[in-house]
Amino acid sequence: MKKKTGDLKGKKWQKLPEEKIVMKTMEALGRNGINAYFAESEEDAKKKIFEIIPENAEIMNMTSVTLDELGVSKEILESERYNAVRNKLISMNKETQSSEMQKLGAAPDYAIGSAHAVTQDGKIIIASATGSQLPAYAYGASKLIFVIGIQKIVKNLDEAMKRIYEYTFKLEDERAKKVYGIGSGVNKLLIINKEFQENRISLIFVNKLIGF
Repeated sequence: MKKKTGDLKGKKWQKLPEEKIVMKTMEALGRNGINAYFAESEEDAKKKIFEIIPENAEIMNMTSVTLDELGVSKEILESERYNAVRNKLISMNKETQSSEMQKLGAAPDYAIGSAHAVTQDGKIIIASATGSQLPAYAYGASKLIFVIGIQKIVKNLDEAMKRIYEYTFKLEDERAKKVYGIGSGVNKLLIINKEFQENRISLIFVNKLIGF
């Protein structure tokens, strides 16, 4: 039986790169002002994350399958060790406090999330339906942490776009329909070519197929 084209495309974007490619990408990220770390396991990734985030820090955990799979979202929201912005947002009224809610999400002390692709020359690409996480990523958050499975490393921006449109969007669209009852969209894109502010962005690669 022939495999479906979609299955083949999916497998293409789930391949883990060779170590030399990961190292090359991490070096490029460093040159672009982004602190890059490598976690051999999920536990190593979580340990590094919570080394970076101080206790009682104000932090916004963005919607992320990667963070959910690692248990990081749950730890931030339920452990009471952190000042979780998302908990505040849940308790607020969208109709009467929408402006305040937008400001809280856009400029937290710390923000954590994932990305949809990282190029070998050290660029980070994030796609979004609403753009709600992008202000914090681009500038608003004082400190920003990305947690990313190494399968998201791609050769260049062309491959990054293909990964997003051929693979990531389809999975996110399915997830959004189940969770929100409405589909997603590649409506807004952020490309981080370089970080101007020293030690603002930390990126943790996880040596595992995690997230999408």
